[in-house]
Amino acid sequence: MDYASSLLGLLPGGRRTPGLKELLGSVGDYLPPDQVTRIKEAAEFGTSVHHGQKRLSGEPFIAHPVAAAAILADLRLDADTIVAAILHDVIEDTPTPKDQLASRFGADVAEIVDGVTKLDQIKFKSREEAQAESFRKMLLAMVRDLRVILVKLADRTHNMRTIEAMAPARRRAIARETLDIYAPLAERLGLYALKLELEDLGFKALYPRRYLVLERALKRARGNQKEFLKKIEQQLNAALLKAGIQAQVITREKHLYSIYRKMRRKRTTLSEIVDVYGIRIVVDTPDTCYRAVGVVHSVFKPMPGRFKDYIAIPRVNGYQSLHTTLFGPNGVPIEAQLRTNDMHRVAEAGIAAHWKYKTGGDADSMQQQRTREWLSNLVSLQEAGSSEEFLESVKVDLFPDKVYVFTPKGQILRLPSGATVVDFAYSVHTDIGNRCVAAKVDRRLTPLRTVLRNGQTVEIITAKGASPNPSWVNFVVTAKARTAIRHYLKGLRRSEAIALGSKLLQQALGEFSLSLEDVRADVVRAALGELGMKDLDELYEKIGLGERLAPLVARRLLPTAPAITGGAQLAPLAIAGTEGLLVTYARCCFPIPYDPIFAFLSAGRGVVIHRENCVNVEDYRKHPENWLPVSWQTSPDRLFSSEIRVYVVNRTGVLAAVAAAIASTETNIDHVSIDEQDADTAVLTFELRVRDRRHLARLVRVIRRMPDVTRLTRTIAAHARDEAHSADADQDADGDAEADSDSDAEESG
Repeated sequence: MDYASSLLGLLPGGRRTPGLKELLGSVGDYLPPDQVTRIKEAAEFGTSVHHGQKRLSGEPFIAHPVAAAAILADLRLDADTIVAAILHDVIEDTPTPKDQLASRFGADVAEIVDGVTKLDQIKFKSREEAQAESFRKMLLAMVRDLRVILVKLADRTHNMRTIEAMAPARRRAIARETLDIYAPLAERLGLYALKLELEDLGFKALYPRRYLVLERALKRARGNQKEFLKKIEQQLNAALLKAGIQAQVITREKHLYSIYRKMRRKRTTLSEIVDVYGIRIVVDTPDTCYRAVGVVHSVFKPMPGRFKDYIAIPRVNGYQSLHTTLFGPNGVPIEAQLRTNDMHRVAEAGIAAHWKYKTGGDADSMQQQRTREWLSNLVSLQEAGSSEEFLESVKVDLFPDKVYVFTPKGQILRLPSGATVVDFAYSVHTDIGNRCVAAKVDRRLTPLRTVLRNGQTVEIITAKGASPNPSWVNFVVTAKARTAIRHYLKGLRRSEAIALGSKLLQQALGEFSLSLEDVRADVVRAALGELGMKDLDELYEKIGLGERLAPLVARRLLPTAPAITGGAQLAPLAIAGTEGLLVTYARCCFPIPYDPIFAFLSAGRGVVIHRENCVNVEDYRKHPENWLPVSWQTSPDRLFSSEIRVYVVNRTGVLAAVAAAIASTETNIDHVSIDEQDADTAVLTFELRVRDRRHLARLVRVIRRMPDVTRLTRTIAAHARDEAHSADADQDADGDAEADSDSDAEESG
């Protein structure tokens, strides 16, 4: 097959794809002749550099970029974008350098092509990491020039149209990526026509049998619906004409993938999904939209709670319409959308609808302002850490916004479905999120993890010196909030690691009655060079994180000193219970103040505190170089988690009785679980918040007095090992009771 036939789009078997002739005809409708000539030159250049390359389907490779360019021409994009689409695989799949593209077709075209190009030249640990890093690069290039993502979406759309040539496993992987990333991205940019096509093509490739069954079922139902919809269209046309409203009434069929998602979400069959068809009414002005919706409601009664005004409050991607659901003939629900011609153009073409072909982007359009605001946040997401984290963060923000809430001054903020008060705080400003301590929703105090609903007014209460709670990462849903919290905690973790590492090294040197100031500067420099550290702060950080051991570092600083054999020689490190991120309390044994404790330096986690009788400690004793003696400060000023197992007579109401007894001691219950040991005995496992060992002892004594309690143990290891050590646990609980008696005597004295 020669160049000319490939450019005309002639494919094996006589099939046709949009070729150069169709492309030039399409762009000739809106671009000047000199730009059309430039596009033709780009196609000829692309054909020459891709010479000899074929796609899996057997067609010449150039057919793909020309078809992608035709998709963008349908959106009436500028010449640079069309040229870049034709050349988008040149850097990746041919020896052509970026500089050559820039000199021949301009810097803008070269930057767009480079932004789309994958990072195949770089070796990654996994395919997932490579995909995520490519996506990161593409999105950050998109921040500089929105046309990067438009070319990529056109590229993906044509690839999905021709995906049958790929192997089944590869086909499914690409379809999943399309549904997870590219279809939501098209929706986020308001490109609904591309979004719907990508969804249906992705659905067909990922679940071919489900697609086929659903398609056949809808074809059978379509015959009965045609007359039904025609009757509705006639009634609405007559009512609108009578009211003096010029309108275009369009009946439409919902797409297969949206029907499939609804079936899965509601767990229903196709026969139960009644609103498969809808009505779209296009008028001239926004004012007419509101008048028309009144006419529509006079013909068919509206369904309560199903009216949405996206004209007054547009979606974040600029989409505007009035949505209402009607009770049609025989009570069948009908979804109706009312919009103006301009709104309809934006709904179909999104950000591309505002593109100005001679002067570039329309900077004043609401669509582009909102898109650029979202894209600017992508720069901050680079701090999310790995490429995979970045990709996951962006995925969250790609899905449609559902919640509209108000600030106390009446400003509207759009947040994803499931957004919490903390997400709201970070959407106002990162500093507000970092310093928030409480919130009022509709003037009532509410927990920070509260999920917001439409129409609520949210007021954030901040405090000077407040900081993010690490647990917030577990419930926030917006990428901005998650990234800001992680960034803050990384900085905090480093400062804590430096402080802890300095303390541990000084402690190790203290065994020789020395301090770091006594060590010669040249010895310190030599040790830092040997360890590969830039400065003392980096050394302290590694020690604090458990990646370097203080006794061994001390030995390097004092090469003539006797060897340090383990942590047993060191003075105990005082633990106050408020050390933050680098001192953690093991959840296998739940240590609390006044317990005999043991510490282990864990790489990356810092200091992990266990009780001395914890079963897991036996494994740690095999590594004495990682031991660290610790002791409790006199009065720790926080509550600690502790876990007890209460064996009770299995009867109705016993859980409530035990919980009431616990509450009587002013103890909070974090979690409770119930296991039936046999027909007569149940085991209640409580995770509690206590001040210290004496507090727990008083609680134990109260519970043991209950007639239904047959036995009580305190967790000292994983539950699977509890039974093997129940005797020790019982003895430990008794010891706590004795400590409780001692404390009572002290109080009475």
